[in-house]
Amino acid sequence: MKVYVLYENADWLAPLEKELKKAGLDYELWFLHQGSVDLQKAPPQGIYLNRISPSSHTRDHLDSIHFNRAVLRWLEAHNQVVINGADCFEFEVSKVHQYTSLEKFGIRTPKTKIVCGGEKELKKVAAEVDYPFVSKHNCGGKGQGVQLFHNQQSFESMIPSLVQDPPIDSIYLLQEYIQSPQKRITRVEIVGQEFQYAIYSDTSRGFELCPAEACEIGDAFCPVGEEESQKSINRQSLFSLREGFQDDPIVQKYIDFMKEHKIDVAGIEFIENENGEKVTYDINCTTNYSPGVEEAHGLSGMAALVRLIQSKSN
Repeated sequence: MKVYVLYENADWLAPLEKELKKAGLDYELWFLHQGSVDLQKAPPQGIYLNRISPSSHTRDHLDSIHFNRAVLRWLEAHNQVVINGADCFEFEVSKVHQYTSLEKFGIRTPKTKIVCGGEKELKKVAAEVDYPFVSKHNCGGKGQGVQLFHNQQSFESMIPSLVQDPPIDSIYLLQEYIQSPQKRITRVEIVGQEFQYAIYSDTSRGFELCPAEACEIGDAFCPVGEEESQKSINRQSLFSLREGFQDDPIVQKYIDFMKEHKIDVAGIEFIENENGEKVTYDINCTTNYSPGVEEAHGLSGMAALVRLIQSKSN
């Protein structure tokens, strides 16, 4: 059965295409940004892989988010097989949806206040929140909008810049800052209800932690097109395998959560506080994999994804 890949960022496709070709699968890339769909017509028969990211708007592809939501509903209305379908995509575009669903499932998340209304509302809550806290966008991606504030003065001084680059849905999150003694987070990669591996990500240089080769970061940014040598240095220093993590109870909890909420593929991130308690703060359904970690340990998240696609065609 033909595979259709819904995407908006070509820089993330190479590892996936490599594995699709290796498996001998017939596939077609659908650049989902602008276009049209006739709701009275059926889509081509196939398996659809949703690779649209909530960070699309950072690449001038805001329309991809909205168009994708509509296309996914159209595909599912015609009983097409969709990996990371419409319900799953709602987790991509709303951290509020993530946190409320995780908490309901018994998975701890950071204490979070949501703010909508711009500068006036942000100034109002500045005196109400506990410091330090982290600000972030409800629909972000790549750590967009994430900043750490230690006191009310520093937060109020930054409010004008925050409202100049607002979240695309106008919702800010003000979230308790979890102090990690090792200054790192853990990302758990799960494909088709199977644990793949977990990695450590170093947060000492910032919060924008996309492990894809096209997004290796320096100075807390995620620029495509860095020098290859610099990518290699960043990749080696920022990401490492967390060995022996497969038996940790949180892994099965994540798998059960994903099954409950129709999430086929995800990288789920948590941070551990000084007491070793795990606090989950992000679900990445358009997960990318660290080539440095995978090459060093003989792993391949994309190969696992292609095996999932193959299982759906049977």
